[in-house]
Amino acid sequence: MLIRRLPDPVPPARHEIPASYIGRLATLHGLDINGLWTQVTEREKSGGMRRVVVPERLAALTGRTVHALAGAMPELRSPQPAWAMFRHQPQTGCHRCDARHPGGKVTRLLPHHRYVCLRHRTWIGPPDIDQPAVDLTRLPEIVDAQRKHLRLLSRYGWAATYDAVLSALMLCAHIWSVDGRPSSAVFGTWDTWEDRIDLLIPFNRETQDYPSYSTSRLFAAIYPEAVALAPLIASPYWRQLAAGTEAEQARFFTEVSNRVTYPYSPPGHGDAIAHWSLADSWRPPSQPLTAYTPGRVRGSLPGLAANRLARHEKSTMWFSRSREQGRTLLFHSHLKSVLLRDREPQYVKWEGTIWHSTRTDDLMREEVTEKRQASKATS
Repeated sequence: MLIRRLPDPVPPARHEIPASYIGRLATLHGLDINGLWTQVTEREKSGGMRRVVVPERLAALTGRTVHALAGAMPELRSPQPAWAMFRHQPQTGCHRCDARHPGGKVTRLLPHHRYVCLRHRTWIGPPDIDQPAVDLTRLPEIVDAQRKHLRLLSRYGWAATYDAVLSALMLCAHIWSVDGRPSSAVFGTWDTWEDRIDLLIPFNRETQDYPSYSTSRLFAAIYPEAVALAPLIASPYWRQLAAGTEAEQARFFTEVSNRVTYPYSPPGHGDAIAHWSLADSWRPPSQPLTAYTPGRVRGSLPGLAANRLARHEKSTMWFSRSREQGRTLLFHSHLKSVLLRDREPQYVKWEGTIWHSTRTDDLMREEVTEKRQASKATS
């Protein structure tokens, strides 16, 4: 197949997916996106309908080397990277970084540890509805948290860091979801998160709503405290104390209280941190439930799915009415892997899974004891 080089082959963005890059090239040159996609791809060898990019064809189209293209786009690398290290869902990134790349929206496949663009101090967050990235100039602690997150990654590796940060986000979400106003000991934590929300999701007095709302921005509000808590979850030493004797657990809980307000829950509401100590601290780190699959049937990227838009509209409505931020976070798919853990137990409704993640009752303790004994027997 003879492929003619395009007159204006703009470079790909870092971590951009090939369909996004080819779509931008087609837009800039007035070409049919799916026609150009078919030209530089072939059917996957497994015989499915998905098509994968042939690096040599894309190199001929753009005049760039295969090495340079693969350096920007993980899908073109050989051997392919471990996809579990990346989010399973492509997303937009920093709008200021994307402004350097003409031809339309840039869609990237980001690693799990990327929440903030350090160059432009903007919040990227987990995949969510595409809202303009928020400027963090007035919230420097969120930018500093990203730097600490990267240091955690360097020390413990991606798997332990992935589990630790998501688990910490889940625990902070539980703290934020306590029914009613918590005890005065928690006021500092709640007030800090509420103050950040006022900057991240400002109220429009003219329209009487929150036009910039997204659940991703709720994650930004608790991100600094989650990153402060994450080293305790990633560290083998602190995990051993959390799963140890009552005295060792007391040391763990004391250290938790030095980093985020604890204890936080009134009687009868469960305790997510105590549950993690009981049921999860002795387990291996949780893995992503879904990994990214390279290639696609068509080159044109789909728009916002109707079900995602419906969830966003419902979340916006509940935020406007009740501002139940913590509960909204617990229902977001970003936390599924640490709420499901080994996908057991399975509840008909997600409320059951959330409730289970706070259990510390006697029956729960018996179940955990049996599982720990079975785990020791097989190890």
